[in-house]
Amino acid sequence: MTPVLRYVLDENLRGPLWRAIQQHNSQSTFPLDAVRVGDPPDLPGGTVDPDILVWAEREARIFVSLDKSTLPGHLAHHLQQGRHSPGIFIVIASRKLRDILDYLIYTAYAGHPLDYADGIRFIP
Repeated sequence: MTPVLRYVLDENLRGPLWRAIQQHNSQSTFPLDAVRVGDPPDLPGGTVDPDILVWAEREARIFVSLDKSTLPGHLAHHLQQGRHSPGIFIVIASRKLRDILDYLIYTAYAGHPLDYADGIRFIP
């Protein structure tokens, strides 16, 4: 089964969350379609958030990040330019890794893209 939602993880999520996704994907019939900033050739490490938003829009990927302080402003500017976003998921650092992974899996398969478009959601 193919997930409805696809993700791009910010560089600051390259560690435990990425490893949890990889482990999940190796053992599950419901894999996540996720890439990291720095993996695609046209999204190198060090790419600034406004450019990640443009890339995520083009690739139809929800941007997953820890950055709750500057991303709302970047998204507002992005939208003011007449652009759109598949959405942003903000990870709260105090959340358990399993809860974050479960949320990403659930939304990937049960979520509808329009539920997240042009907005920010905090992963509960």
